[in-house]
Amino acid sequence: MNNIKTVFTIKDLENISGIKAHTIRIWEKRYNLFEPNRTDTNIRYYSTESLLKLLNVALLNKHSYKISKIADMTENQIVTNARELAFKYAVNDDAINAFKMSMFQFDKVLFNNTYNRLLHKKTFRQIFKEVFIPFLNHIGLLWQTNTVMPAHEHFISNLIIQKIQLNTEKLESAATNKDYTYVLFLPDGEIHEIGLLYLNYELVLRGSQTIYLGQSLPLNNLNYFFNSELKVCFITSMTVKPYDDKVVDYFYEIDDILKDTDHKMIAIGKRALDVQDLEFNSDISLYPSVIEVLDNL
Repeated sequence: MNNIKTVFTIKDLENISGIKAHTIRIWEKRYNLFEPNRTDTNIRYYSTESLLKLLNVALLNKHSYKISKIADMTENQIVTNARELAFKYAVNDDAINAFKMSMFQFDKVLFNNTYNRLLHKKTFRQIFKEVFIPFLNHIGLLWQTNTVMPAHEHFISNLIIQKIQLNTEKLESAATNKDYTYVLFLPDGEIHEIGLLYLNYELVLRGSQTIYLGQSLPLNNLNYFFNSELKVCFITSMTVKPYDDKVVDYFYEIDDILKDTDHKMIAIGKRALDVQDLEFNSDISLYPSVIEVLDNL
């Protein structure tokens, strides 16, 4: 764990909290809200405790607490008021902040406690759409700015995956909608599966027959289903794979396999949209995200 991020620059705090670095400096100098450490070259850096305090302060300030009033609070009062506010009004914001802290501190207990608190007010579907999706989108931005490390992303992603799998298992029963058998997979080399797992959950919830094949599947592994007498709807999600020079050939190969069959294909994500100008001989649909797929199923 020696390489795990435990200190943060002011730019990190800005990226994580959404509060501008200039504003953080004002809060620090004028109101003594934070006490950063400094390197030998006089550069500020902040602890995870400072990050947690900033997230609570930002939540209070966003909901009409004046910064001067917050500055007069004790540490415990800031935490308590932020928690009370979250329970009454800002449950989504507070949960996202808690999930951020869980990620940076590798705190599974905090993650589960936050998730269980959400379940008192929301269904799992609401939690995923209203909390997990905005949270994951923000993690993507933090990744682009080098604020999070692979260990952080893997830790939090696996916890979310566990919740999707748990809720899917609760639904497993005989399919009532048998128009298509849905075969869900990720292309060879693709590992980003949260969206596809959630889509599998939604399909099961709607009574569909699904076969989930998971990450990094070579195309020839689908031969059994290509030749099946069942009507199959293949669904794949493409975040990074296939790469630019391979994606057109990948879709043309699928198009050639599916033409003159009753099968169809749904492809989701950035790589899929790269081929949206191509014309296919088979039933291939392209979508930017899982939410758009759900709106059209």
